[in-house]
Amino acid sequence: MIRLKNEKQIEGIRNSCKMLSAMYRELIPLVKPGVQTIEIDMWVKEWIGKAGGKPAFLGYGGSKRAKKTPYPAAICISINDEVIHGIPSKRRIRDADLVSLDCGIDLGGFISDQALSIPMGKVSRAVAALNKRTMECLYMGIAAIKPGDRLLQIARAVEGHALGGGYTVVQDFCGHGVGLSLHEDPQVPNYPHGPNPRLKSGMVFAVEPMINMGDCDVDTLEDGWTVVTVDGRVSAHWEHTVAVLSDRAEILTEPLEGYLGL
Repeated sequence: MIRLKNEKQIEGIRNSCKMLSAMYRELIPLVKPGVQTIEIDMWVKEWIGKAGGKPAFLGYGGSKRAKKTPYPAAICISINDEVIHGIPSKRRIRDADLVSLDCGIDLGGFISDQALSIPMGKVSRAVAALNKRTMECLYMGIAAIKPGDRLLQIARAVEGHALGGGYTVVQDFCGHGVGLSLHEDPQVPNYPHGPNPRLKSGMVFAVEPMINMGDCDVDTLEDGWTVVTVDGRVSAHWEHTVAVLSDRAEILTEPLEGYLGL
């Protein structure tokens, strides 16, 4: 069931989103070659705590049936062929890596969610082009949000721009409703399939293209979380939390691409 948010709830989500984007603005300069990803996670936990929030990802999920443990970190850090949900570790970031960050904050029960991919140093032209196209897919999807129209317009816009660049769209994972819980209805796919409800005022969801340089097929590692491309080629990930209002869509998280020179 899709939970429509009232003005007070949207304002609470908006404040959470502002906090998350502020965190990213301080974090971006710290993500550089030589840094261990676990160091980034420790910084994020400390920053969110000092700001008065809680890490929305920490302890999320887990399933005995699937032998999946709760997510053990505050931020997902996925590098190169890792699509999403990479777990921070002692791994060091290297020059020419593409580092995807995905994080959420729980601020008084209101949840934000945002992701971006950061090129390290002298990435190849091919990787830089993939990252730029994925960021463009995000904004193409958001531009397709028209109150009263249908959800899958977002998917058509994202997929069309991705395929137009010669890339593929990850089909096993998608965007989602967010705001009062980390994952809510509706699912927001990046290619046209599934339910196609009308976009109504009060909907809040995460639009998050995951675009691959090679084949669209992905797999999950033994840690139960890290999703990688099957062919080992690079993937990029961008995400905003968006609210549907009566006459428009509002991006609640703040644009960060300018801090990356994109």
